[in-house]
Amino acid sequence: MTVLAGDIGGTKTLLQLSEPYKNDFRVCYEQRFLSADFPQFDIMLKTFLDQSAAHSAYPKAACFGVAGPVNERSARTTHLPWVLNADQLEKQFNIPRVRLINDFQSVGYGIGALHDDDLLTLQTGTEVKQGNRAIIGAGTGLGHGLLVWQQDHYEVVASEGGHTSFAPTDELQTELMLFLRKRFGPVSWERVVSGPGLVNIYEFMLSTGKGEESSALRQARDNEDPAAAISRFALTGKDKLAMQTLSLFTRLYGAQAGNLALIGLATGGVYIAGGIAPKIIEKLKDGSFMSAFVDKDASMPDLLKAMPVHVVMNPHVGLLGSAVVA
Repeated sequence: MTVLAGDIGGTKTLLQLSEPYKNDFRVCYEQRFLSADFPQFDIMLKTFLDQSAAHSAYPKAACFGVAGPVNERSARTTHLPWVLNADQLEKQFNIPRVRLINDFQSVGYGIGALHDDDLLTLQTGTEVKQGNRAIIGAGTGLGHGLLVWQQDHYEVVASEGGHTSFAPTDELQTELMLFLRKRFGPVSWERVVSGPGLVNIYEFMLSTGKGEESSALRQARDNEDPAAAISRFALTGKDKLAMQTLSLFTRLYGAQAGNLALIGLATGGVYIAGGIAPKIIEKLKDGSFMSAFVDKDASMPDLLKAMPVHVVMNPHVGLLGSAVVA
């Protein structure tokens, strides 16, 4: 049986045809697309299926993880003008079964199919068997999800927690919140913990005189993805403003991961997914992320220190989860 899996993000979309094989999947054909190159998803899907015809049998079922809220059989992407409808896709492409789920539901279902070398552990903790799990991941946006054990597997609960209100914990973060409030109005966690959020923090640091921009970084921001440029300059250890920006970003990321861990009582583990974490893994390992993770009121640090915390290093975890559901 050939299944079609999709991981639909604001920046990129991954599509894959695969066949279940033992406890894994044999990939038949896979392609990466820039999401903004297509006015609607069905045009991209037709392109993919046309190109895959020579490499794979036609799919009998499909599941697409969508970066945005899913309302039963329909979904609207948060960062793209796309509207998807499962019934329409079944009919248009003659696929017997199509399911739409939130992209972080896809990540959640993919967690259970990962191998040990797909994870990097920031805190070993003590995993409670069948305990709740939490997933959070910064990329174009900030995804959240919770996993709850049901009978013989983890069921994934979708969330739009990235759009909850940002809560600063010190004077610098309060200043950042006020700066962003003037620009955006209400400030969500996604405004500070995401690719665009990293840029927002940098512009705050620059505009409020926290540092000076180097000509090299200014040129890099003009010529490539600004968040990637800031991260790269920070990780070299040679650009003070970029380093300050990434440090604040990392603390904020850890703080919200800790918030989610408490909300979901994630005794089964916390998983840091999304596209940014593997790229800044050396920064995540320096202790600042975990320090912010456990920095809660007096009765909570011991609980948080007992929770395993892992970074998902496999960039295809969402695609894997969609395949599992399909």
